[in-house]
Amino acid sequence: MSSPTTPLPSAVRTPARAAGGDQHATRGPEPELITGAEAVVRTLELLGVTDVFGLPGGAILPVYDPLLEAKTLRHILVRHEQGAGHAAEGYAAASGRVGVAIATSGPGATNLVTAIADAYMDSVPLLAITGQVFSTLMGTDAFQEADIVGITMPITKHSFLVKQAADIPLAIASAFHIASTGRPGPVLVDITKDAQQETAPFVWPVKLDLPGYRPIAKVHGKQVQAAAQLLASGKRPVLYVGGGVVRARADDELLALADLTGAPVVTTLMARGAFPDSHPSNLGMPGMHGTVPAVLALQESDLLVAVGARFDDRVTGKASLFAPDAKVVHIDIDPAEIGKIRTAEVPIVGDAKEVLGDLASAFRDLGAQPAQPYAAWWERIRSLQHQYPLGYTPTSDGLLSPQHVITRIGEISGPEAVYASGVGQHQMWAAQFIRYERPGAWLNSGGAGTMGYAVPAAMGAKVSQPDRVVWAIDGDGCFQMTNQELATCVINDIPIKVAVINNSSLGMVRQWQTLFYDGRYSNTHLNTGHGSVRVPDFVKLAEAYGALGIRVEKEEDVDAAIRLALETNDRPVVIDFVVSADAMVWPMVPQGVSNSGVQYARDHAPSWDDEAPGSGVDPDFVMPAPEGGVEPVSEADAIAGAEER
Repeated sequence: MSSPTTPLPSAVRTPARAAGGDQHATRGPEPELITGAEAVVRTLELLGVTDVFGLPGGAILPVYDPLLEAKTLRHILVRHEQGAGHAAEGYAAASGRVGVAIATSGPGATNLVTAIADAYMDSVPLLAITGQVFSTLMGTDAFQEADIVGITMPITKHSFLVKQAADIPLAIASAFHIASTGRPGPVLVDITKDAQQETAPFVWPVKLDLPGYRPIAKVHGKQVQAAAQLLASGKRPVLYVGGGVVRARADDELLALADLTGAPVVTTLMARGAFPDSHPSNLGMPGMHGTVPAVLALQESDLLVAVGARFDDRVTGKASLFAPDAKVVHIDIDPAEIGKIRTAEVPIVGDAKEVLGDLASAFRDLGAQPAQPYAAWWERIRSLQHQYPLGYTPTSDGLLSPQHVITRIGEISGPEAVYASGVGQHQMWAAQFIRYERPGAWLNSGGAGTMGYAVPAAMGAKVSQPDRVVWAIDGDGCFQMTNQELATCVINDIPIKVAVINNSSLGMVRQWQTLFYDGRYSNTHLNTGHGSVRVPDFVKLAEAYGALGIRVEKEEDVDAAIRLALETNDRPVVIDFVVSADAMVWPMVPQGVSNSGVQYARDHAPSWDDEAPGSGVDPDFVMPAPEGGVEPVSEADAIAGAEER
């Protein structure tokens, strides 16, 4: 997805810089002469940007002066540039608009790198504007000089180095266009300090000139017809839905295709909300911690229609053993993704929204009636859903079950809320146990797996969606990486809710140490709530920032704390949920093996026939009641021993 980084070519100059011309031609009003810094602010305003996240420093300081006079552009001063980057990501992911982050040169710019990489992995439209040292000092190891263009080249769609004030409007407009079209992603604009300080005529609108950049391909009609024929003739199809459907806002088209064909649907970690969880065709999330029906439906399918999905290793398991009998229709806006991991019998390059609409029309034109051919397939899937419902067993140490806490957050807050997650066990539980009914409700760091994402991403989401409830569901490890942005939230009246799933450990690492390292817990205990040591005290920390701090240690207090958080809108709320460190994320496909090896619970693999999967049922197994979709099953039908250590 990267493209070569080049300064703007001299051929792409605004008319004000062009030499010569007919002196007798009719001339309009002379362009206003403004500084490059003023051009940055004015260009952002003209592009419709209303909010930016940033932190000033020497090399970007000229831009911060005209920001004081900005009429329609709000600058939110963060406490760390990584927070600016993730806030811009959350803003973009929740709203579909480009998020903007600003930083100075050197360490300010490098502090954006993690967020830029995160946006690149998850196809988030992000514009990063950085200051650079004077052009005459570049290459001299000047104070706070860093080659941020070179550093970010592998993790941006494109990077611009701007050395002249007149080039600023075109560079920013081009970056905005690149970030938001085709497969979305981050674009960097690095501006030298002298370019910010010098004056030049401001000409608007600019004429974009991006040779070779063709973000939207014309959909190949014959390929769509071939895909429709495979759907009509398949016996065990699955619509394998990735985050590209969310980015394309193609949820309506996906729903129409699913209803038309009757094919089951799985939504990856990045696609939660692209298809309603309440829909009876939704099998849930596939992959390492996906539902057993979703994992095995993919594995047993004879046709995969992959839409905006990239066959990530956390979905496929061992790629050579993934869905061995399936033909593949691969729909993606990025041609580089097609065939990268799995060869597609029918590759289709195009925007998911357009392709899904065309595919539904082509399927309808065939006059296909798939209900009968799919009947046996659905019988198999319903059997798996009945035998292997998503649930958990409360731990025996008397501490809160994190799954219960997260389930109640989702049930009480409802589908209109936004949920931003950190990375780890709490991320998987939030993906599993909260029901998502719309795109943009679920935000997380899927590809990069960035700890510390949740709080700043929730902050950005709340800025873009001020009328929605926004939760950051974080772990005690993740929370300590970026919780300084609570100060930003308090000062700027951004009342997010933070649920700290506090197991006093790096939970996912600890789970792997339990399963694969004989319980040798090396450097995973964080001392944040279990026993006599509580460093830090999250309630006192929240209060020190000016937020409301609440601690919950008993199940009977969970609902009241969540409701209090929802009623508190004059400041952020932090709830310290003290949960068991022994809770684990199930189901699980161990890394590097076939999805056929999925474990429903520890030492309990699904049966590959239609018989019940065992006896001696654990009477404590808890399965949250679904709202629509598959009917709930009794506890007696749940797998025996679905217990966590």
